[in-house]
Amino acid sequence: MKEEGERSRKNCQLCVAAFVVFQAIIILVFALTFMRIRNPKVRFGTIDIQSFQTTAPNGASPASFDMRFIAQVTVKNTNFGHYKFDNSTMKFLYDGVEVGQAIIPEARARARSTKKLNVTVALKSNGLPNTAMLGTELRSNVLTLNSQAKVTGKVELMKVMKRKKSAEMECTLVFNVQNKTVQELKCK
Repeated sequence: MKEEGERSRKNCQLCVAAFVVFQAIIILVFALTFMRIRNPKVRFGTIDIQSFQTTAPNGASPASFDMRFIAQVTVKNTNFGHYKFDNSTMKFLYDGVEVGQAIIPEARARARSTKKLNVTVALKSNGLPNTAMLGTELRSNVLTLNSQAKVTGKVELMKVMKRKKSAEMECTLVFNVQNKTVQELKCK
């Protein structure tokens, strides 16, 4: 009888140990898949050009451009918690010189979704120190700009864990001057 009691106690202890190991495996799998926090991604969606004026260089005036467009900026959140980000500045550069800025407003991207924001952009070439290269580009009916943005915010998982994460964007935009359209858009 003592042997039967001991055997059933050992079976019970074995079952409890197996249950604990099983729970540890479940928690480990949960932590490795759902609790891993990744950086969100920021990209351009569509670009709707509102106005686009260019001046080809002649003897009296240098080459210049003046444009306004509405850009759809997307913030893709691949995490299992929402991503709340602050106001950010998106810079537009021509040959390394800033020709305009746009504000990405603060918002919240839900878990595993993409937040789409419309941003109004106004660009002018007034501050360019050397317009010779701009004149050459405009004569060939293209305008190449670079864009940079960094969005910072926090990912919140289950209202318990909060981690600071940032998303960076570097894009090259090639505009067709003759058609007044975006010819090419490459983002890293």
